[in-house]
Amino acid sequence: MQQYLLSIDRISTWIGKTFSWCIAILTLVVCYDVFMRYAMDAPTLWAFDASYMLYGALFMMAGAYTLAQDGHVRGDFIYGSMRPRWQAAFDLVLYIIFFIPGIAALAYAGVDFAEISWRLNEHSSLTSGGPPLYYFKTLIPIAGALVLFQGHVEIIRCLVCLRTGAWPQRLHDVEEIDVVEMQLKESDLVSEADKQLAIEKVHELEKIEQGQHKGGV
Repeated sequence: MQQYLLSIDRISTWIGKTFSWCIAILTLVVCYDVFMRYAMDAPTLWAFDASYMLYGALFMMAGAYTLAQDGHVRGDFIYGSMRPRWQAAFDLVLYIIFFIPGIAALAYAGVDFAEISWRLNEHSSLTSGGPPLYYFKTLIPIAGALVLFQGHVEIIRCLVCLRTGAWPQRLHDVEEIDVVEMQLKESDLVSEADKQLAIEKVHELEKIEQGQHKGGV
């Protein structure tokens, strides 16, 4: 079971990281448009459409990745004080009442949006000769299906936690400790002894934080 959960996490993570390149492309598009607009006095006609499509694609396709990393916003002050079984019960109720119906509706409605867009050969009307929108709208049901797929993994995690009293392992991406270690390694202003001491302190804080999340206080 644990391998199955982690395999779905890996799929969501791979898709999220793949679409994260939209940020780099979006940055280039915006920089190019600003340069052409203010330096060359020749604003582009396509940059606005490209910008919201790139950002929208990233926002939608990274949803499953964020869910896999437990990165969506929640009331941590209250939630973090609960014991794991209470956290799991709370999550399970919200998944059943709000998450499943909402994301299923998004995926279902997205199919209609995409189908109509393809039938009409829909293009953006914001600019003359705007880019096609059917490719972009096709991402709506795909993103909904991916989030729904990751959501069923989170529901399984809730059920496992209710049975065992502990949250099952989650596939973690880059952690804050990794960033700290990388920054300290590249620094020439801190001695090796101080670097090691700082890393040990961060590891201790990370263990305390994980213990509070998993065991409750």
